[in-house]
Amino acid sequence: MHVIAAPGHQVPKQEDPYTYIGDTESVDVPDTSYYRRRLAAGELLTGKKTRGSAKEPAKGADQ
Repeated sequence: MHVIAAPGHQVPKQEDPYTYIGDTESVDVPDTSYYRRRLAAGELLTGKKTRGSAKEPAKGADQ
């Protein structure tokens, strides 16, 4: 599941408490009770999955 920290929060990762989930970029984390509790507490928000740098071709590019 993808999550992002609520604005102004930094949430420690379950597997490494010295690494934090920030409020600028969503990260993929396992769906565990640790992260679900953080979501319920409002410290984490569900984030949108960001795709790579896939861009739509410009209009008329295949002419």
